[in-house]
Amino acid sequence: MGENTQGTTGSGAGGNRRAGGNRRAGGSRRAPADGTKVRRRAVLIGGAAAVLGGGVLAREELGHLWYRVPGVAKPRKEGELDYAGSEWVAASSANWRRADRPDDYTIDRVVIHVVQGSYQVALKVFRDPGHGAASHYVVRKDGHVAQMIRELDVAYHAGNREYNERSIGIEHEGWVDNAASFTDAMYRSSARLTADICRRYAIPVDREHIVGHVEVPGTDHTDPGTKWDWDRYMKFVQDA
Repeated sequence: MGENTQGTTGSGAGGNRRAGGNRRAGGSRRAPADGTKVRRRAVLIGGAAAVLGGGVLAREELGHLWYRVPGVAKPRKEGELDYAGSEWVAASSANWRRADRPDDYTIDRVVIHVVQGSYQVALKVFRDPGHGAASHYVVRKDGHVAQMIRELDVAYHAGNREYNERSIGIEHEGWVDNAASFTDAMYRSSARLTADICRRYAIPVDREHIVGHVEVPGTDHTDPGTKWDWDRYMKFVQDA
């Protein structure tokens, strides 16, 4: 899926995935503090970038378009990790969008997904350019974590463009109707990851900011499902 059809992961990524919407509630983009200040990436682009593709752009939009202008791409290191406890397994570049978060989009949500399948299924579909969706992380039942997309980039995981831009997605091996597939090791490992994300981006550790895919506005997904133990999970996050 492309820029205007943001994908959705979880609850069927292994073959029963339904297309996600591109609904916007607005407000995920961080406005300049004084209403006119151009972001640091826009400064690098320079005044000439105010005209791109034949159209005049709003100054606040320049900070979101730096990666489209030759010579200003943020340096990337192959396999670089945001979470030290993870293994790098790259998702297809068709399943995410280059960005410079949190400089261009505020990160204030963590979205919890369940893949409806195995860890290997999640890795396979997120590496498939035809899938149109992927999460930043995948957690295996034994607690092993794979990072597939950099946190500064926008993953197509929520089925809602605003939530894609403002959140980090964590996929979990398992099935929404099988509580036994959510192991203690997986809960604890995922909670440590979520706690680390919350610390780094100053995200409150509560259910307003740590949400299930089912809670994303406009979604038709049900994961992580009623078998996911939110009380247990949130306690692990708070204690991590």
